[in-house]
Amino acid sequence: MGDLIISFSNWIWGTPMLIMLLGGGMILFFHSGFIPFRKIGHAIRLLSGKYDNELAPGQITSFQALSSAIAATVGLGNISGVAIAINMGGPGAIFWMWVSAFVGMATKYYTCSLAIMFRGKDSSGEVQGGPMYVIEEGMGKKWKFLSVIFCTAGVLGLLAIFQANQLTAVLRAVIFMPAGLDGGETSRFILGGIDLGQSTRWILGVTMMLLVAIVILGGIKRIAAVASRMVPFMVALYFVTVLLIVFNYIEEVPSMLWKIIEDAFTGNAIAGGAVGAVIITGARRAAFSNEAGIGTAPMVHGASKNNEPIREGLIAMLGPFIDTIVVCTLTALVIMLTGVWETTEHDGVRLTLNAFEMALPGLGKYLLMVAVLIFALSTMFTYSYYGHKCFNYLFGADKADYYNYFYLATIVMGAVASLDVVISLVDGMYAIMAIPTMISTIYLAPKVKEASKDYFKRMKNV
Repeated sequence: MGDLIISFSNWIWGTPMLIMLLGGGMILFFHSGFIPFRKIGHAIRLLSGKYDNELAPGQITSFQALSSAIAATVGLGNISGVAIAINMGGPGAIFWMWVSAFVGMATKYYTCSLAIMFRGKDSSGEVQGGPMYVIEEGMGKKWKFLSVIFCTAGVLGLLAIFQANQLTAVLRAVIFMPAGLDGGETSRFILGGIDLGQSTRWILGVTMMLLVAIVILGGIKRIAAVASRMVPFMVALYFVTVLLIVFNYIEEVPSMLWKIIEDAFTGNAIAGGAVGAVIITGARRAAFSNEAGIGTAPMVHGASKNNEPIREGLIAMLGPFIDTIVVCTLTALVIMLTGVWETTEHDGVRLTLNAFEMALPGLGKYLLMVAVLIFALSTMFTYSYYGHKCFNYLFGADKADYYNYFYLATIVMGAVASLDVVISLVDGMYAIMAIPTMISTIYLAPKVKEASKDYFKRMKNV
């Protein structure tokens, strides 16, 4: 089963998916008139809340929506996903993550504008947003099968199994193994007839499940409230730690940045120098990291108390910039500056852990552990909301809460599963979700263009 999941993921993330996400994003980038570059200042000013309307339909503010979306995107994709990208595709994969991020800003601008423009109501009458409602309300009932495809993939792809897996790996490496309470990946450490290597995973899985349950069973308002408090703290902590490391190696930063650009077009760092493999790896990891074009962020931005679709789109497009251009680049520099990507067989979060420990001996691993803990938990909170909305659409609001219990149980499964299977399942489902999202976004792009002209014309008079 594991081999089948891995094979499917590798197949679906081929050239057609690359063309759809990067090519579709590039079309939207030009169609928007380069809005990600021209209007980023206005987007940042919108975060002040000056234009918020408490009486508008929706459940949360635009800032809470962005915080919740960033809680889902600025997370282990930035810490573990970047390590996986460099491990699989070399430093050049980071360049293609950058490209994906800039076109992803345009994609998110369109998808999240549409999430407000074409909101629908669930079976309980609650106003909802997201690609499934954009398709049904904007394209018509005959396209509803795309909504069903999106939500079915979302129910499986938006589980917190990757976060549970990588958080377990960090806690075992930093706390349990040094204390002699974990036998590692291969050895069996038996105490009183109990295999501590495997039982540690189960204990951590159950603990994570209980922590997440406390927040997600309170619904989107509690999730958004917690995320809007955690996100600024976790980003600040990670920034300070990474900048300390980069400053220690500051003279080598220009050569590392050049290596990223050079390898992007040569593929020298991977076997056979396959540039195509570098591009695909970068695009896959960028999609996992910032989720532009996948359709997750529109679900939470669609719940924003905002009657201005363009305003929500502008706020949403900051997500890929913060996530990939800033945070992923800093993580990549730490991994490259310390040289661990060339000298260790570790993958995922353990590679990043080695880099932090090498750069800040005795302290680095603990700082990363705290960052990973906050990143992982905040992502788990938001993903539950995404999956809940997909389940709500498929089976009705009265049954949607059953999804939370399924979601919580899979956290334990993610803690004990192998990384390859976990990352492949998530990647595969993300690819399926991207198909309806990108089709509907390109189909309805003229509506956003028209609304953009009207919005910026009105803004000149404010």
